[in-house]
Amino acid sequence: MRIIRYLKDCKLAVALVVCLLVAQAAADLALPSYTSKIVDVGIQQSGVEHVAVDEMTARTHDLVAMMLPEGDEQTFRDAYDETPEGTYRLNEQGKKEVDALDRMMALPLVAVHSSERAPDLDLDQALQAYQADTISKDQVIDMLDEAKEKLGAGGDSLVEQQAVAAARAEYERLGYNLSDMRMSYLVRIGLTMLGIAALGMAAAVLVGLIASRTAAKVGATLRAKLFSQVVSFSDAEIQRFSAASLITRGTNDIQLIQMVVSMLLRMVLYAPILAVGGIIMASRTDLSMSWVIVLAVAVLGAIVAVLMKVAMPKFKVMQKLIDRVNLVSREMLTGLPVIRAFDRQPYEEERFDAASARLMKTQLFTNRVMTFMMPLMMLVMNGVSVLIVWVGGRSIDTGAIQTGDLIAFITYSMVIIMGFLVIGMVSIILPRADVAAQRVNEVLSAAPSVRDPAPACARDAELSARTGGAAIAFHDVSFRYAGSKECVLEHVDFTAEPGRTTAIIGSTGSGKSTILKLVERFHDVTSGSVTVDGVDVREVSQRALREQLGYVPQKSFLFSGTIESNVAYADEGMPHARVEEAVDIAQAAEFVSSKEGGFSSAVSQGGTNVSGGQRQRLAIARALATDARAYLFDDSFSALDYRTDAALRRELRTRLSDKTVVIVAQRISTVLHADKIVVLDEGRIVGQGTHEELMETCEEYREIAMSQLSAAELNGGDAA
Repeated sequence: MRIIRYLKDCKLAVALVVCLLVAQAAADLALPSYTSKIVDVGIQQSGVEHVAVDEMTARTHDLVAMMLPEGDEQTFRDAYDETPEGTYRLNEQGKKEVDALDRMMALPLVAVHSSERAPDLDLDQALQAYQADTISKDQVIDMLDEAKEKLGAGGDSLVEQQAVAAARAEYERLGYNLSDMRMSYLVRIGLTMLGIAALGMAAAVLVGLIASRTAAKVGATLRAKLFSQVVSFSDAEIQRFSAASLITRGTNDIQLIQMVVSMLLRMVLYAPILAVGGIIMASRTDLSMSWVIVLAVAVLGAIVAVLMKVAMPKFKVMQKLIDRVNLVSREMLTGLPVIRAFDRQPYEEERFDAASARLMKTQLFTNRVMTFMMPLMMLVMNGVSVLIVWVGGRSIDTGAIQTGDLIAFITYSMVIIMGFLVIGMVSIILPRADVAAQRVNEVLSAAPSVRDPAPACARDAELSARTGGAAIAFHDVSFRYAGSKECVLEHVDFTAEPGRTTAIIGSTGSGKSTILKLVERFHDVTSGSVTVDGVDVREVSQRALREQLGYVPQKSFLFSGTIESNVAYADEGMPHARVEEAVDIAQAAEFVSSKEGGFSSAVSQGGTNVSGGQRQRLAIARALATDARAYLFDDSFSALDYRTDAALRRELRTRLSDKTVVIVAQRISTVLHADKIVVLDEGRIVGQGTHEELMETCEEYREIAMSQLSAAELNGGDAA
């Protein structure tokens, strides 16, 4: 399972959790045996735990010794010391060998206290004869075997029960208070159970703590890896997965994985430990009824297998449906002004309802299938309880087990079944988590199409050592997007020289923005090369390349924060004077000063609380605030009025005279005074030169110019 691989860096935590779970299971499995002792020993046997009584009369001592084989007789005599009152008390050696004494004393003690039920057995007379060496020990043992048959002791378990009753009678004969003995035993066992329960609780708390921290660590690590991977993606990978899917994978999927990791450590690992321990303990209690547990486990396994067979395909579909709901929601929220403008609210509501309804139906199907699990599990549990009582009742009737043993066996059976029940319940969510892990792994294993060169081969130092403007050159560049057969750019060849302004103009879809994206290396060229100061952009790291470039994208985007934090985005420690200078060049000083908070004024996500022109000027200021050698403006003046456009271009010429400036535009007025204008048409360069040269030599440029400006404006300068 993929989720287990995420725990390879948490081996110590997993090992510690397993140890604690074993301790918790040992505590939980010990309690039923103590419950059995409370019922059998504490209540039924009045607290008499051993056949080897703590004290006995001299008559009982001598009779028991007479009926034991010679080796056992010596052990028995060594275990008891005579008291001044004429009784015999169990000594320290006897306490150490109490289990062996229980086994050897059981039948003789039963015979001593049941002699009235065997009138043919006169033990006192036999004792006198034994002491006078009239009869041998073998004869006494033969007499004991005959008495055993007459007493009807049909098995060792029944003999043991009768021996405990005989021990209780011995205590009564000596004047012991059985009520006090019972209470003392119950208090002792009760305190022991409380201690074991406290240890189990402590282990459970520690397991929960470690599991939660480990799951949180796994989630944080996955989010960090996913974020780092997505940031390294080019536009091709972003489009391949889609932004909506990447958001779902980074939030919903990882949250599901984190939750399942916690459940895996707390429940899934614990269930088999508890089940195996329960099977062992139940077998020790009564092996003859183990077939009931085997039957229950087989039935539970069949139930879980059938339910998973039915529900698993739907679990695999569910995450994709969540992606779809996320995608539709994002489109609705992003395009809300357009939806309202075209009065398409009913259509969008239907579209969202369709995506939501598919997800709802899938979830309802899986939930309905899984609702059968709990009733079926409870039916199995209750059926097993009835079956155990029925089978166990016969065993109690024959004396094979006691009532407490039956209670303990039922408890162990429930523990085993609950272990498999937990696994069954967790199995509802495990398939979804596995699908989520697969989706996250798809992102983590995706190789970015744009990669940095090996550090040993990178020419970062060579590029960073240059000063002044950067010479950006395209050498017979062709480019097409992944999966496309047609080239967006074909045989593009031009140079943007330092200290000069190069403008790129052309019709919509001619590939203007793609040129800047190739310079920024958002994509790699299909053929040819792009160089900066003679260095191929593929031979330097993306970080070193982009340190040389100030970029203003076609769609101006601002981050939530303040005006100053957005302008100083490239360097959080940027001096305020530099921020002011960039804002001033971008013609944004006036509107910034008009705001009540000035540079501290809040900016919402995406810059939705400022106008399009203001947003564009702040994006320009953000690029100008960097210490770049070349500035790339991707249709960044489109939302500016002509007057602001002209003023901004004048400031760029004045203050960035030694820098390289590349402007992509559709307005002729924006590129009119550029040192070089590159004209694109359907991905090919159809003209290069100044405005005057292109008006004479390039038909495409002339058509664009004449369609936007009058002859007087074309000859007179700015349209402002």
